[in-house]
Amino acid sequence: MTASSLPLRGKNILVPRSKGQAQSFSDLVEKYGGNPVEIPLLAFKPARSPEIHAIINQLHSYDWLIFTSSITVETFLSFLHPSDRKQMPKIAAIGRKTESFLLAKGLQVDFTPEEFVAEGFTEEFKPYVQKGMKVLIPKGNLARNYIAAYLSKYGAVVDEAIIYDTYFPEESRELIKEKLTHSQLDILTFTSPSTIDHLMAVVKENNLYEKVEACVIGCIGPVTKERIESYGLKVHIAPNVYTVHHMIKSIIDYLENEYRRAL
Repeated sequence: MTASSLPLRGKNILVPRSKGQAQSFSDLVEKYGGNPVEIPLLAFKPARSPEIHAIINQLHSYDWLIFTSSITVETFLSFLHPSDRKQMPKIAAIGRKTESFLLAKGLQVDFTPEEFVAEGFTEEFKPYVQKGMKVLIPKGNLARNYIAAYLSKYGAVVDEAIIYDTYFPEESRELIKEKLTHSQLDILTFTSPSTIDHLMAVVKENNLYEKVEACVIGCIGPVTKERIESYGLKVHIAPNVYTVHHMIKSIIDYLENEYRRAL
């Protein structure tokens, strides 16, 4: 690959994911010459609740099971006994990555929306909603209840099960503080509202707002964009397709446009 085809050369780009989840994101950054800085702004641990097992025992009674992320799929399946899979209702997945993860686990996906956010999902899923149908939505403790509220409004009986807790790793706090303090991040990327909330907690504690303002900021999805702007920050990159691949491509387009303006 030639120098001219390395548009991210010399750029330190925050990858807000854990080592296990960051690989494809970091590979893309490196492909275009950038330096991925992996600092997980979110970590997950299975929730401990007897309600989860009670719900799984009634899995056969649901008409639909809705998954919003691969983390949700992985955690939910960890609670299942192999025989429980035979009781699986129809499955809806938000996002191609979630769909691919389910298929890789040998599960059938009956519905995937074209738009990978809750608002788009509900509009596209609406024709499937019937009064009295039972829907199960496994989720994390910080997830919104938008889908459940919407489906309930149209007559579905919706149960939400909190199957994992989301938290901010302590070691990540120190890494973010260090990197921002020494201006070692050029581009910040955010993949959910929680990622920006956690980073901004460090920013506020250490008076690093000007350091964040000096960075280029990219994000996935309108809800994340809105959360970033609520902190008074400018979002430079927010692609119409809500994937990491499209965000990286949009970052490249933004940097190239900025370079042309500077000439």
